[in-house]
Amino acid sequence: MKQSVGIPVIGSLNGVSKGGWIRYAKMMEDAGADAIELNTYYLETDPKITGLAVEQMYCDLVAELKATVRVPLAVKLSPMFSSMSNMALRLDQAGANALVLFNRFYQPDFDLEKLEVVQSLSLSQSTELLPRLNWVAILFGHVVADMAVTGGVHRGKDVLKCMMAGARAAMTTSALLRNGIDHISKILGEVSAWMEEHEYESVRQMQGSMARRSVDDPSAFERVNYIQVLSSYARKNDTRGW
Repeated sequence: MKQSVGIPVIGSLNGVSKGGWIRYAKMMEDAGADAIELNTYYLETDPKITGLAVEQMYCDLVAELKATVRVPLAVKLSPMFSSMSNMALRLDQAGANALVLFNRFYQPDFDLEKLEVVQSLSLSQSTELLPRLNWVAILFGHVVADMAVTGGVHRGKDVLKCMMAGARAAMTTSALLRNGIDHISKILGEVSAWMEEHEYESVRQMQGSMARRSVDDPSAFERVNYIQVLSSYARKNDTRGW
C-alpha cells in the first residue's frame, strides 16, 4: 500500500501481550507505516485490579513503544476513564503523538430464544459525535498531542465541528460503508462550500475556535449547564399554549 498511494499510511494495531505490541509495531514501521494507531482496550474483569493499575498499563505501553519505534504513535481511547483529562495528560507525557477519541466497542447481545450470547454490529450515527466534540473541546490546549475524532463523522458539518472543537483530523468509516468511497468527495465539498460561505481561508483558522477555553461561557461543557439544558427542553416543549 505504501508503494501504491501518495498519502500517509497509518497502521492500526491491536495487541494482547507486551511482546506482541512491540513486535508488530516494529514490523509495521519496517513495512513503511508513516504512523501507528494503538487500539488499546483493557477490559479488566478481575474486581481486585484497580482502575489506576489499568491506566498505568496504557501509559507504560506507550512509553515502551516510543522507545522502540521512530514513527508517531496515536492512542485510540475508550471513553471509560474516571478522569479523562488526567488520562489524556498522562498519555501525552508518556509520549503519545496523538489521541483518537473515541473507540466504538462492539458489545455482545443476548438471543432470548436460544439463550446464547451473540455478536452484533451497528454502524455509527451523527448523534454519537457529541461526547467526542465535548472532550476534544475540553482537552484542547491542555495536551501537546494532536487530537482526532472518530465515531459519528458522516457529513461536512460533522468535520467542521471536529475542527472547531480543536481536532486535527476527523475519521469516518460508517458513512463510507453506507454510501461508498465517493462519499468522501461529498463531505469535502460540503466543508469547502461552508468555509467559502463563511469566509474562512483555512481549516487551521477555525481549529479550537469552539474549544472550552475559547468560548464565552465555558460552563456549557460542564455539569453546571445541566439545569439550563433541562429548562430549555421544558420551554421548547411547553404545551400550555396549545
